[in-house]
Amino acid sequence: MTTPVQARPAEGAGRRALWLAFASVVLTLMLPLAGLVMSLFALVASVRAIGALRSVTKPTTPAVVGVAVSVLTLLIAAGVTAMQFYFSDELASYAECRRGAGTVTAQNECVDQLERAMEKKMPFVRPGDVQFPFPP
Repeated sequence: MTTPVQARPAEGAGRRALWLAFASVVLTLMLPLAGLVMSLFALVASVRAIGALRSVTKPTTPAVVGVAVSVLTLLIAAGVTAMQFYFSDELASYAECRRGAGTVTAQNECVDQLERAMEKKMPFVRPGDVQFPFPP
């Protein structure tokens, strides 16, 4: 006779959802596209955790915080990923320039080229109006 498989207890669902949401924050800081996927996963887990916790009349606070963190992370990851795709040609040119730059002056010229290329691609900014926080 086999024993039935037991489902995970609902008590830990809120903590698991919160940990997934925090993991999505960390992943977004390292790899935004992977953070986007992880934040979607964390959002689904958090919403499911709210239902599971309500069914056993436990506090839903960790799951609600998980929803809030994963939604915020989802928005940030989506924005950063969109910007990376939008500026992909400019970033690839910058990486190639940095590979060939042997001096600090050449590296600074690569940064200047990146700034000019990004300003040209931004339709809502006039060239020369944006001051990047990079040191000269």
